[in-house]
Amino acid sequence: MATLKLQHVTKRFGRSVVAVNDFNLEVPDREFLVLLGPSGCGKTTTLRMVAGLEEASEGTILIDDVDVTDLPPRKRDVSMVFQNYAVWPHMSVYDNIAYALRLKRMDKKTIDRTVKESAEMTGIGMLLDRLPAQLSGGQQQRVAVARAIAVKPKLFLLDEPLSNLDAKLRVATRTELKAIHDKTEATSVFVTHDQAEAMSLADRIVIMKDGEVVQIGSPDDVYHRSVNLFVADFIGTPPTNFMDVGMRTDNGDTRLVNPYLDLKLDEENGAKVRRHGKKDLVLGARPEHLLLVPEEDAVLSAPCLVAEPQGSHQIVAIELGGKIVKIIAPPHPLIAAGEMVHLNFNRGALSFFDKESGERI
Repeated sequence: MATLKLQHVTKRFGRSVVAVNDFNLEVPDREFLVLLGPSGCGKTTTLRMVAGLEEASEGTILIDDVDVTDLPPRKRDVSMVFQNYAVWPHMSVYDNIAYALRLKRMDKKTIDRTVKESAEMTGIGMLLDRLPAQLSGGQQQRVAVARAIAVKPKLFLLDEPLSNLDAKLRVATRTELKAIHDKTEATSVFVTHDQAEAMSLADRIVIMKDGEVVQIGSPDDVYHRSVNLFVADFIGTPPTNFMDVGMRTDNGDTRLVNPYLDLKLDEENGAKVRRHGKKDLVLGARPEHLLLVPEEDAVLSAPCLVAEPQGSHQIVAIELGGKIVKIIAPPHPLIAAGEMVHLNFNRGALSFFDKESGERI
């Protein structure tokens, strides 16, 4: 389909608001890239600049190495699916999909074939004669997707297209979107604030904060090798547990300590924190890397505040030093409020962060 490059792209609104700051990115052909971040981080503005719906204040946007920075949307050969579907209510599903093809002055036979192919691909082939008011939200979103892929764009842009769907339909539709991407071999850029969507769909994830790129990597990279405290906290449900600790050496051992923890590190991790050279650190442990153990094997213990049964597992919450720590535990036996919880760590999965900068050690 296409490659996409953004080189030092910045977007300002007025003199003081910088929505996107010095954004650099290369998207190879056929990749499914997700822009992820909290509301207001600049991800939708970035997508709209790629589409030509917002003008870049600085920088260059290239599609297949052609500079499109100053081209209008219709000349960029991209399709965009919006959060609110944006289907025409007075047109049938067939006419919604065919509209852009007629503007291209395609012959009727080609339009008919393309409309039906796109409708079948998105699972709405039996709905072509209906009006949008006769469709569910999920079906309307499929119409928007079918309309976008019918024109066979170089880039397929999706701006939070699942946010108006209920939870169950969102899960089903994101699976369908990934399947459509694979069938069309499209180059896709998808915007979301939902990290579960990003992890499910992306070949790579771009995590943004305050208009800037914080980390780019595969779902595995951003989850297991988060570059800083922000990413480690933003990715994962429940998020990473953080503990302020001090580092000390004792008879050749490296230990992380605080009022409720005395953790001996293995040699690899011990060497890592010693090389860092600072005594005050932040220890990061994902909920699945805190392990329920017998009391004699525990490195910390605390009473259960609450246990949340999830069917396949339970989420156990305890309090340490005024912070809530969550553990993903087996579903049985269910832990009762007030019951003592004894924990150890999966030491090979721990993360360490600089306390001042928040950067990963």
